[in-house]
Amino acid sequence: MTVPRERVASRLTAPSARPVEHNNAGRFLIRTLFWGGLALAVLPWWLGTKTGSIDTTAELLQAAGRVTGLIAGYLLLVQVMLMSRLAILERWIGARHLGLWHRELGGAVLVMILSHAALITVGYSYADNVGLVSELRTLLTTYEDMVTAFIAAGMLVCVGLLSVRALRQAVPYELWYFMHLSAYLALLLGFAHQFSNGQELFKPGLGRNVWIGFYVVAIAVVVVGRVVGPLALNLRHRLRIADVVTEGPGMVSIYITGNRLDDLDARAGQFFRWRFLARGLWWQAHPFSLSAAPNGRWLRLTVKAVGDHTHRMRSMRPGTRIFVEGPWGDFTASRRVKQRALLIAAGSGIAPIRALLEELPPEAVVIYRANKVHDLHLRHELEKLSELRHAQLWFVIGDRRDPQPRRLFTPGGMRELVPDIADRDVYLCGPDGLVEQSLHVLRRLRVPRRQIHLDPFEL
Repeated sequence: MTVPRERVASRLTAPSARPVEHNNAGRFLIRTLFWGGLALAVLPWWLGTKTGSIDTTAELLQAAGRVTGLIAGYLLLVQVMLMSRLAILERWIGARHLGLWHRELGGAVLVMILSHAALITVGYSYADNVGLVSELRTLLTTYEDMVTAFIAAGMLVCVGLLSVRALRQAVPYELWYFMHLSAYLALLLGFAHQFSNGQELFKPGLGRNVWIGFYVVAIAVVVVGRVVGPLALNLRHRLRIADVVTEGPGMVSIYITGNRLDDLDARAGQFFRWRFLARGLWWQAHPFSLSAAPNGRWLRLTVKAVGDHTHRMRSMRPGTRIFVEGPWGDFTASRRVKQRALLIAAGSGIAPIRALLEELPPEAVVIYRANKVHDLHLRHELEKLSELRHAQLWFVIGDRRDPQPRRLFTPGGMRELVPDIADRDVYLCGPDGLVEQSLHVLRRLRVPRRQIHLDPFEL
């Protein structure tokens, strides 16, 4: 089965569509629930600690270790729920804030876990008047479920380290993905330790019941977000590949059809996590943005081959079934606050930018950065769309040290090209260098932060 290979969708969104407001109320509710839950998590320690019971250095260290342990366990549960892909969380929080919260909480989890382990070990060594190594050996050999707790801590430390941007970019996506999934296993390994050794949780009572409630909510959120929701979505739409079209060296567009695509509720600029049920591909799900606005007949993603997985995607056959999760992201026309827009892209970042051009109001400005002319993917579509949408399209070709690219990405060069830049929304998607350089220029030009929209992959 094939689909028409027209390069520009026949249905363009009306430019009168009004932007929607950010869900500040939803974020406020989530923050309130978070801090209320944190207070409940620490409450068992507060109620179980008698006045004047912390008199010595050992007791102080042990108390601090118990508090940091409770905080670490709670933050890990919150992290798992943020990873659950529950649709309502993204609608309430927004993709950008969801990514930022996940990153910030990840650092806090790492600090709390390491603090808990260090404080407890040192506190007990003070109380027993023995060395740290001897005390650590005693903890591992005599306390129930302590070995699994240390394994869980080690796994979470690895997850935290791989979340550092420099390390994340240096390792294969598959390794990063599966290490993040291991957080679920770490949570299970730590569960037994909390309830068998936790002074506030091993006895029946309010504290134990509160924490059991935390785990029940977390498990329910994960089941709905990771299992029930995706299964319902895929049974309803039954997506499959219609065609695979070569766009240029190492770049292909994948056309996708299915049932009731009008009801998919996807927007230009959003992404799905795609699992292609083909040999060598079925066991991985990768995020790719739509490269054309949904039109009710087909979806399209455009992928550059940068690894084994994306190389195999070029040989997929029509009819291949697809299991998807999404749509995700608020890198959409609905987030705009101004009538006109500036779109800046490079590399594979051109895919969501090209799709956005269909749904944004006319008279947008598009800046497409590339090192060489043959790196300009979807060029003819962009030229046709720019003509239809009365947009200005600028190709900036050359090494970043060349005079023209260097001049453009300065406050003076950008203002010369887009004089009314402060009155436009700016959509930005591309490599780290382009994003950082562009943000620096936008700040110098005093473009309000609420008018700058980053693709979720750039967070």
